[in-house]
Amino acid sequence: MPVKPLKVELLARTPDALALIYAAFRQCYHAGFVAEMWPKLLSGQVEREAQADFVRKVLESGHDSPIEHASFTFAVEGISRACSHQIVRHRIASYSQQSQRYVDGSDMDFILPPAIAKIPEARQRFEAFMTEVGSAYRDLKAILEAHGRKDKAKEDARFVLPQAAETKIVITMNCRALLHFFHLRCCLRAQWEIRALAEAMLDICKAELPAIFAAAGAKCESLGFCPESPRFACGKYPRASDLIKLADGVEARAELDQGKG
Repeated sequence: MPVKPLKVELLARTPDALALIYAAFRQCYHAGFVAEMWPKLLSGQVEREAQADFVRKVLESGHDSPIEHASFTFAVEGISRACSHQIVRHRIASYSQQSQRYVDGSDMDFILPPAIAKIPEARQRFEAFMTEVGSAYRDLKAILEAHGRKDKAKEDARFVLPQAAETKIVITMNCRALLHFFHLRCCLRAQWEIRALAEAMLDICKAELPAIFAAAGAKCESLGFCPESPRFACGKYPRASDLIKLADGVEARAELDQGKG
């Protein structure tokens, strides 16, 4: 039962994603039928950089629904069941996850939290427990099989498996859902494991579709300020309330200077 490292691979993405998003945006503002310009987009008669520039400018206005037409599909391994429970909270997505009901957990891999890994006595106790869990699973599975449960033994023995158990999952999200996912999960306040997953996915998205994802990441990265309350702000960016106070102070000083003039 070894420690399993994170691995994220892109399985598929919408073909000609930039052209598709450009066409969707153009249809919102174009009197004609975008299907007629589609061949020109694919042939390069409208340069890709021109398409990207148009898309970026419209996104800056806050209009982002057309990017839902493009999606990415990732294969992920080396995450814990604890992490996968967080991932599926993102509902505008499709998931296909390895089943503990059908997949034998006798040689379960697991995820080791860094905070535990760096403390020798904590790591020793954690790994000892993983060994105990594996032994309990195998014993229960054998007992259940001996009592006639056969292939069904796995679905009952799995009840002893921990949240640290490694799982594999296929994830599909459209681009708008991905931006929201990155806003939340790339934040320094996100749990370390799902943040590592989000950053790996973001690296792929940036390389594949920079017009949409070049500036993506934690929400503060795009806003230029932290939207969290003082209790949760990490200090990387100023809070909105701090910027308002600063702006009010600048305005007050300007009014005072005008009065003196």
